[in-house]
Amino acid sequence: MKQIEISITTEFIKLDSLLKFSGLADTGGIAKELVQNGEVTVNGEVCTMRGKKIRSGDKVAVDEYEVIVL
Repeated sequence: MKQIEISITTEFIKLDSLLKFSGLADTGGIAKELVQNGEVTVNGEVCTMRGKKIRSGDKVAVDEYEVIVL
């Protein structure tokens, strides 16, 4: 699994925004589809809430990529 480290300066970032920011989704529409189709896991659990708040220390995975939020 390829790891991507993303640093945020706010308390949290929404899941769909993180997918766009990290480059795993080109558009918000693609991010929405990934989440709604159950293709995204947050800390090892499938997450279908695109507005889920992702905080420092969380791990988000799509396909062979894992985003670690710092």
